[in-house]
Amino acid sequence: MHIASEALVGDLRHDFAGLSALDMLTQAAAAFPGRAVFSTSFGLEDQIITHLIFTHELPIEVFTLDTGRNFQETYSTWNKTLLKYDKPIASYFPRQDSLEQLLRAKGPNSFYASAEARKECCSIRKVEPLARALAGQQVWFTGIRAEQSANRQHMHPAEWDAGHQLIKVHPLFDWTWEQCWDFVRANGIPFNPLHQQGFVSIGCAPCTRAIAASEDFRAGRWWWEDQSAKECGLHDTAAPQGLDPVVEKLPA
Repeated sequence: MHIASEALVGDLRHDFAGLSALDMLTQAAAAFPGRAVFSTSFGLEDQIITHLIFTHELPIEVFTLDTGRNFQETYSTWNKTLLKYDKPIASYFPRQDSLEQLLRAKGPNSFYASAEARKECCSIRKVEPLARALAGQQVWFTGIRAEQSANRQHMHPAEWDAGHQLIKVHPLFDWTWEQCWDFVRANGIPFNPLHQQGFVSIGCAPCTRAIAASEDFRAGRWWWEDQSAKECGLHDTAAPQGLDPVVEKLPA
């Protein structure tokens, strides 16, 4: 069994050149047997990758983070996905004590107060559960595409995630939004109906809105904040510093 390391990332980037999304998934999963996972939030890109994993029976565990604040449409898409593929999707939830403490101290909508308060909520509902989901894994597949935001255009199809000490692979990195829709329609893949209502990036219901055709892909996320920091901390690849890696790994 290979051990995931930063040194392997360059080799993967070279090997991935010209490969299809399915080939990337297959090759990376084969390199790390039993230690490959995919995180889905049931958005369009994630549904494509789930389709590829399930229909080709790839040895990749599919999991999701249930923050407790998802849209009902997202839960419906989750259920339709289970019915179509008859494959398990693991669920990770926020720790009950942390969430109860947050709500007791600051109420259910503290994330609107400031960027720091929003990141605190993201840390409890998303970042910490993700850390548990990725513990012991060696490769993590995501639905990230370069087109989604300016921050993501500087990423690569394969990256080293120092915070989680594993390799991240983005099989759809070079796909366009139109390519995603073409693939979904051609293969009869269940999709979140919010996509047809102007929602492109779909997260928690209180933190996501539809966008206009002229707006950036990430404009609908945390729209009340500075537009330069539209991430929740899940995809920050930096190694944590200090004594509290969950909080300090979040972008400033």
